Amino acid sequence: MTVKRNSALGFIFVTVLVDVIGFGIIIPVMPKLIEHLTGKGLSEAAQYGGWLLFAFAITQFFCSPIVGGLSDRYGRRPVLLLALLGFGLDYLFQAFAPTIGWLFVGRIIAGATGASFTTATAYIADVSPPEKRAQNFGLVGAAFGLGFIIGPVIGGLFAHWGPRAPFVAAAVLTFMNLLYGYFILPESLLPENRRAFNWTHIIPGGSLWHLFRYPVVRGLIASLVLLYIAAHSVQSTWSYYTMFKFGWNETWVGYSLGFVGLLVGLVQGLLIRVTIPKLGQKWSIYLGLLAYTIGMLLFAFATEGWMMFVFLVPYCLGGICGPALQGVISSQVPANEQGGLQGALTSLMSLTAVVGPPIMTNLFASFSKPHARVYFPGMPFLAGAVLTLVSIFLCRGSLDAFSRHSEKETPVNADNIPVH
Repeated sequence: MTVKRNSALGFIFVTVLVDVIGFGIIIPVMPKLIEHLTGKGLSEAAQYGGWLLFAFAITQFFCSPIVGGLSDRYGRRPVLLLALLGFGLDYLFQAFAPTIGWLFVGRIIAGATGASFTTATAYIADVSPPEKRAQNFGLVGAAFGLGFIIGPVIGGLFAHWGPRAPFVAAAVLTFMNLLYGYFILPESLLPENRRAFNWTHIIPGGSLWHLFRYPVVRGLIASLVLLYIAAHSVQSTWSYYTMFKFGWNETWVGYSLGFVGLLVGLVQGLLIRVTIPKLGQKWSIYLGLLAYTIGMLLFAFATEGWMMFVFLVPYCLGGICGPALQGVISSQVPANEQGGLQGALTSLMSLTAVVGPPIMTNLFASFSKPHARVYFPGMPFLAGAVLTLVSIFLCRGSLDAFSRHSEKETPVNADNIPVH
């Protein structure tokens, strides 16, 4: 059983790794592609970039509950393959788009099918014993980090052949990953742990109500909302901010994101295997959120490009909180509802991504325009730091309640009825 479990974790690691490499390839060149298609500068291109993320997020918000329910009914493997197909088509649309509108079409397709990370997380929950879930969730983070070491660097180098070349490379890589998954990836969800497809769970609001069934999870929702929005201060504006303020080209953006990947891989693959057992999940969450806050403050006030590389260290150390949060939340939910839980969490992330990118990219555009009343391009990072700091205080009650109970206790629902 241990050998089969380790093999399954290895399969999902490779699948997520290749997926992230494909995603990372396109990030350094997206600003230039938008500039090329719109004829606008970086400030205006950032606004278009925010609305592209909005299109992806709102589509995923409505579709991810369906995907989560289907994965609990039919298994993780077919859902993961469908997600890879959607991403591959998205990259092709972006590679050959004649107008900015075609980029939106590709993003909508990817949002409708994009559940690769959600399904990978549910996959890991399927094959991991409860006491190992937090550490094994770190494999997704490690694959994400390693993929970001390779992907953005390749994207920055491919940019020498034009802003569309990296999208072609990403599409090829994603379709190769699809073939790998089709022939190699095994199913993780045992028949006895599957459940009937429930239409009440596919309504986006209904999926979110799924989170309210468990007291600890319910108490973390407000904190998660602020944290997810804050993350877009970095995710949505990094390329635009560094190109605008420090004059970086696609290659240097790729190098910086590759460094992010290296740090994330070290944190998720190595550090959390020490910090979570030593500090516990509660204090890992607190310290991770504090590190995120410090990192974003430093980004906001950086005056030289090299500083961004240095300041990435405290920011990426914040990654110790992610697997710990996943461990706390998944420990409250029975085995046959892990897919539904991850689908609901993805819906929550998608809902915050509906508002996060437009807020952060418009903050960047508003405070970076030549005639802005207050010129401060780092405003999105400052806003993200404030939101993360607030989230620390909001999560205290739930984490205190969690720490009073052993992780080995049987999870209970809102009516204190044991769930199995």
